[in-house]
Amino acid sequence: MEHQPLIHPLSAAPARSRRGLSPTARAWFFLSPSMLFLGVLIAASLLVLRMSVGTKGAEWSGFSLASYGQLLEPYYLKSLLLTLRLALISAVIAVLLAIPVAYTMSRLASPLLRRVFLAAVLLPLLVNLLLQSYGWLVILGPAGMLNQALMGLGLIKRPIMLLYNQNGVLMGLVQTAFPLAVLPIASAMRGVARSYEEAAATLGASRFQVFRQVVLPMSLPGIITGATLVFAYNASSFVVPLLLGGRRVPMLAVMVHDQIAPLMNWPAASAAGVVLIITTLLIMTLSEYFTGRRRRMLEASQ
Repeated sequence: MEHQPLIHPLSAAPARSRRGLSPTARAWFFLSPSMLFLGVLIAASLLVLRMSVGTKGAEWSGFSLASYGQLLEPYYLKSLLLTLRLALISAVIAVLLAIPVAYTMSRLASPLLRRVFLAAVLLPLLVNLLLQSYGWLVILGPAGMLNQALMGLGLIKRPIMLLYNQNGVLMGLVQTAFPLAVLPIASAMRGVARSYEEAAATLGASRFQVFRQVVLPMSLPGIITGATLVFAYNASSFVVPLLLGGRRVPMLAVMVHDQIAPLMNWPAASAAGVVLIITTLLIMTLSEYFTGRRRRMLEASQ
């Protein structure tokens, strides 16, 4: 007598297809707030571009390239060159100061010390830029802390004028943009494997040689990125050159403010802003090109 099997095969239940958004649609939905924000920025840039080819009193209806021609005058051309020069010098100084700090942060073993270093680096970004600039006024003034200390040590006999010149502006630019140089460099150095340093040390290289010939070349993309961020940030700086430089250091952002506030010359201010944006974008594009090229070289060598 045959017995029926106790376990009957279950028929496969048809898989229920989930109804909903496709992965592409979900990705676009996730990016929609950022895209909306970028759309507002692009629209504002286009409005500035339109005003730059207008005329004073007829910014939306007139058409003239006189505002761009005005930028070729010696005063405005000097302001543009001064802006680019101070931004470039501040980027170089900030990167040179950031490299040892970034290397120390990337090699710290204690999580507590890493947090302390990170908090110290980020502190300028947490303090209002206006307060930082007033702090520099207290430090660099004729009766400020720095002059008093130098005179107390007998190094100088009379106060040094550190305000309302390019030196004071340069110090303020370097200090305010310093975190923008440290963070990408530290991230790049953290990505350098310790095995490369150990291999170089095994071959007889000193610590300085390991740092110069191994760590720095492999961290070059982060160094270029940090320098680019500092340059772009300082090229459009307004508060620092206005307070620490006054009218004696006419950077382009200060000139834009002067064209708007007392003169109400919106086309001239817009033209200066467009030139500053285009110049900064060109330099950032070159930086991105060299960074990508260096990254490809490092990937090919590995």
